[in-house]
Order: sequence, then structure tokens, then C-alpha cells
Amino acid sequence: WIWSLTCMVLIFLSNFFSVKIFAESEFWFAAIKVFAIVAFIVLGILAITGILPVKGYTHAPGLVNFYKNGWFPNGFGGVFTTMLTVNFAFSGTELIGITAGEAENPQKAIPSAIKTTLWRLVIFFIGSIVVMAALIPYKVAGVTQSPFVYVLDLIHVPFAGNIMNFVVLTAIISAANSGLYASTRMLWSLSNEGTIPKAFKKTGKNGVPTLALVVSMLGGIFALISSKVAPSTVYLVLVSISGLAVVFVWMAIALAELNFRKQFLKDGHKLSELKYRTPWYPVIPYFAFISSLLSCVLIWFDPTQRVALYYTIPFVAICYVAHYLWRRKNKKFEVVEE
Repeated sequence: WIWSLTCMVLIFLSNFFSVKIFAESEFWFAAIKVFAIVAFIVLGILAITGILPVKGYTHAPGLVNFYKNGWFPNGFGGVFTTMLTVNFAFSGTELIGITAGEAENPQKAIPSAIKTTLWRLVIFFIGSIVVMAALIPYKVAGVTQSPFVYVLDLIHVPFAGNIMNFVVLTAIISAANSGLYASTRMLWSLSNEGTIPKAFKKTGKNGVPTLALVVSMLGGIFALISSKVAPSTVYLVLVSISGLAVVFVWMAIALAELNFRKQFLKDGHKLSELKYRTPWYPVIPYFAFISSLLSCVLIWFDPTQRVALYYTIPFVAICYVAHYLWRRKNKKFEVVEE
């Protein structure tokens, strides 16, 4: 926990001084992660094609592990039971929209970020998964050892464990860094719209909403303490909520886009006025909404992940009730002032 707290202090300082420092630190954190994944994919391809020797193989492994035991040896249900974990891994893509307010030229930067993010996800996420699935038989795959380390050991890469531990630590810091930024800006946005107290929208000389940052950081400290004091209760609740809440956010984004387009045209505007239009509209937002909803529903059929629904649905309900009471209180206050 001491190392975790130290990293949290560094992340807090990265976000506290200015957006420029945050962006610079995030660039280097992400660069290490990207370089490692690209190197992993390249080495994996060399191993799959037989250019690099692989433990246990006298010939090129190829893609035999994809089909030698059948396409779904444990049934198709495994695809659905892993969705919560997969969704959590892809969380953060919504940051593109959050950062739009601080971009110098959002009309140019945001469409570019959307396209490059899509390609990076395809290359880095899917590329590394293809390499692992090709080199690790499904009966050997598990959670006791990092699959990255396992593959690097197979192809005789020295210090594989130490290298990947460093990369994983960097990736975690990067995720926490961007997560703190997103949380801070979300609180600022909610305050700016009058959903939560106005104090959260106040910014310092550096343009950073300090109170929103501090409160977001307190949430992280609370999570750290609970991981040591109550790992099987409070911490489990926080992890479950954070994993499923991401899916709820994606559903809200898809629904918001559908409603926005309808209202935009209803107000007399033309589609040509939009600086960026979603390809294949409305197929994409409908697909995003329905697939996210299905991933929530299908969690119920997995006893090990069902607990996420038990915690997240009441949490979301409490948030809506609190929002309703806050807005009602504000309306009464406005009436009294008038």
C-alpha cells in the first residue's frame, strides 16, 4: 500500500499543476505501454511463424491452438461471462469526449482521436490477444501467471517477468492518471450544469478544478484503504460498481447521441452543419446500446459476477434519487429568492 500511495501522490501532482503536465506525463506513461505491446506483438509473430524458437515446439506453432480443440471447447457461454472484464479493460475510450472541452481545435482533434483510438484498439488489444491465443493452449491458460510473461518465457526472452511487471505498473499508473483526470472533469461538468454544488466548478490559476480534483483523489484513497481493511466487502463493492458502471456510461452515451440527432433535426438544423457525423448512423449507436445492455443482462447467468448487479443497480438508483432531491431543493431555493 505504501507503493500505491506513492504512485497516487505522483498522479495527484500530475493533475494538480496544469493540463499540460498531465498530458506530458500521460504521453510518456502511454509510450512505454505502447512500445512494450508493439514489441510483444512483433516477437509473437516471429515465434508463430517459426523464426524464433518456442519451448515445446520443433516447428512453427502457427495458428493451430485456435482450432485444434474446436472453436468453443467450453461452450459459447464463455464469451458472455468474460464481457464484464473485457468492458472494464476497454474503459477510458469515453475520455475522448471529456477532453473535447480542453482541446485547442476540437473540430479537428476529436475526429482524429476517434479514428486513431479505433485503430490502436484493433492493433494493440486484438493483436496481443491473437498472439497469446496462438501460443498458449487454452488448457494451459490461467490467472496465476501473466500471459504476457508466459509467452515471453516461451520464446526465451531474458528477464521477461521483471520487464512485464514494469510495463504493467506503468500501464496501471497511466490508467489511474487518466481516470483521475476524467473524474475531475466530470465533477466540474456536473457542477457547471447545476447538477451538483457550484463549488466544484471553481478553478485555480492553472485552470484545474481543485476541489473536484481533491474529492476525486479522496475516492482513490478510500479505495486504497478498503483494499487493505475490507478487501472482501467494501473493496469488492467498489470494484464491481466501477466495472459495470462503465457499461452504463456507454449506454448513456449511445442514447444521448440518438436523442441529440433527433432534436438537432427537429430544431431545423441540417446534418451538413455537424462537424463530425457518426458513420453508419443510427446502426452504430443502436448496436452500442443493445450490446452494452446485453452484457449487463448476461452477467446474471454467471454466479461469480452476478454480485456486480447486486451492488451497481442500487448504487445507480441512489445516485438518481440524490440527483432528484438536489434539483428539487434547488428549485425551492430559486423560488424563495424570486
